[in-house]
Amino acid sequence: MTNQPRIATVAPVEEANAPPAVAEIFADIKHTKNIDFVPAFWRVIATNPTQLKAVWTTLKSLMHPETEGRATRLNPMMREIIAVAVSATNGCPYCLNSHTAALRKLGVDSETLGEIMAIVGLFNMTNSLANGYQVEPDVRPRLDEPRDASQA
Repeated sequence: MTNQPRIATVAPVEEANAPPAVAEIFADIKHTKNIDFVPAFWRVIATNPTQLKAVWTTLKSLMHPETEGRATRLNPMMREIIAVAVSATNGCPYCLNSHTAALRKLGVDSETLGEIMAIVGLFNMTNSLANGYQVEPDVRPRLDEPRDASQA
């Protein structure tokens, strides 16, 4: 038995003991996120290297598309705001802290975080009311016109 506090239901993979394929992903996480440690989430899911690779590949592609040379319509701050909003709504303290830290690195202050949380709270309330009352949608988005293949 160790005196260290438990951080998960499984023992996380320590960087020093990571198998080569996991160590490679750990290095990419640190490089991509510009941090000097591997966060607990990644060390925990590394207990299943297949899952680690799948989750990291998807997260990197969607949250850090610039590292793959892709331009997207959402900038890094918008992506992190979405992550914070979903994490707050899903009640995930780990993700909420992680993505709030990312927003702080992007220059977001406490007042802006308060504004984000106010909007999250507002829409959690209005979504619950609309669902509870089973309100049929009557305001719908315009559908995009199909693009002519010659314009692509």
